[in-house]
Amino acid sequence: MSTPARFDRGHTDDLMTFLAASPTPYHAVANAAERLEKAGFRQVLETDAWEGTTGGKYVLRGGALIAWYVPEGAAPHTPFRIVGAHTDSPNLRVKPLPDTGAYGWRQVAVEVYGGPLLNTWLDRDLGLAGRLSLRDGTHRLINVDRPLMRVPQLAVHLDRGVNTDGLKLNPQRHMQPIWGLGEAEEGDLIRFVAEESGLDASDVTGWDLMAHSVEPPAYLGRDRELMAGPRMDNLLSVHAGTAALAAVAGSAGSGTALPYIPVLAAFDHEESGSQSDTGADGPLLGTVMERSVLARGGSYEDRARALAGTVCLSSDTGHAVHPNYAERHDPTHHPRANGGPILKVNVNMRYATDGGGRAVFAAACERAGVPWQTFVSNNSMPCGTTIGPITAARHGIKTVDIGAAIVSMHSARELCGADDPFLLANALAAFLEG
Repeated sequence: MSTPARFDRGHTDDLMTFLAASPTPYHAVANAAERLEKAGFRQVLETDAWEGTTGGKYVLRGGALIAWYVPEGAAPHTPFRIVGAHTDSPNLRVKPLPDTGAYGWRQVAVEVYGGPLLNTWLDRDLGLAGRLSLRDGTHRLINVDRPLMRVPQLAVHLDRGVNTDGLKLNPQRHMQPIWGLGEAEEGDLIRFVAEESGLDASDVTGWDLMAHSVEPPAYLGRDRELMAGPRMDNLLSVHAGTAALAAVAGSAGSGTALPYIPVLAAFDHEESGSQSDTGADGPLLGTVMERSVLARGGSYEDRARALAGTVCLSSDTGHAVHPNYAERHDPTHHPRANGGPILKVNVNMRYATDGGGRAVFAAACERAGVPWQTFVSNNSMPCGTTIGPITAARHGIKTVDIGAAIVSMHSARELCGADDPFLLANALAAFLEG
């Protein structure tokens, strides 16, 4: 029997707002935290002693967020139900010495982060966002959300074979954006972003800045059945997980019994391997779960029992079949836009799904009344991976890889079915409820 759907097209409207307001992982977790605060969650500091109280709590660290809800009657050995996701997307990030240029053009020195489709960053109006680290040890979010930079492509007259031989881009020589005219001046960019934040540049001692497209998300198609936007890999899952956790916590606060402790784990640095203090390969999630058990009076044995019964849905975008390149997909598995979330399977465990995990996901979708699909890679092509196998191996918990089907993955602007975000959110909410 399915439960009434919590989310509809209004969820997709809100996703578009979330994407536009979250040009960096730091903005994404700040916006997710704001939504959780409105749902009654409160931030706990890692440096403080934790209390074993019930209710919603969350930890923020850089571009990562771990949030959980302890229901009434939860025992120290109560298992967790985790929605895992990541907050980072492939992009162009500012180097430590950012001021460069040549031939009368002022440019910004950038480094390529992750595996973007480089050509999608050409001739696109770019803003600049991230965080500034200040002398007093605090951080300030910055978002210059207007056309500021541009990576100009070489004219076809100077690259006659571009349409027949293909575009060849060197990440060092061809991807440095222009942002003005004149000679490069040391400290110019940081002075500019400091002024944009109302700060004195002398107070800025570090920065984590990145380019983003300023074109807003939009519906498209004859019937507006598609949605285009930036950073859907993987803020679509972060947004869905946040909405699902808030909804489930609201139901529990109204008297619905929860057999599990629902968790949202949104990590940074998945696109570069997850090996950081805020990545899925770091200790953050395990530390939070252990401290939650201990704060409720639990022991090592209680922690072991809790993790033994824990399940994680690793939610990340996957590939919808591309109509112009159908031969690149498996010939019998063709996920489609607006067909519901996809279950990702790879027998070499590049995805963490097994038969038992499939059963957990199928039950959640059935309970939510949500259709679902299966994805496997073409045998002749290497398979990607997610935080799923890392989470399973690091914490010894059952993990299932799922997500929403999109095309143009790792483009500066990706495309999905407009119904898939809320179908995913409904499935995640049913999973968190158990």
